[in-house]
Amino acid sequence: MFLNLSGQDYASLAAAKAAGAPTINYGIFLNNILDFVIVAFVIFLLVKQVNRLKAKEAPAAAPNTRDCPRCLSPVPLKASRCAHCTSDLQPAAAR
Repeated sequence: MFLNLSGQDYASLAAAKAAGAPTINYGIFLNNILDFVIVAFVIFLLVKQVNRLKAKEAPAAAPNTRDCPRCLSPVPLKASRCAHCTSDLQPAAAR
């Protein structure tokens, strides 16, 4: 598909180009746009499927330590005394 700018009639684009007539080739442009949209859609679907198949991260496990209020060292949840500064700790449920 083309638009002839010379004002004469040509049967095809090849005939117009052979005669040296100026043309606007909108058929080629539309074809390129259609090809681009198709390729972009296929790439979109491919990326979407790859993201869906990725392994999901596991939720974080519950902490099994807490910080000592005096020395800020990690101590087990069930500990009643800090191993680093020997301060008394309240039970974890009472916090």
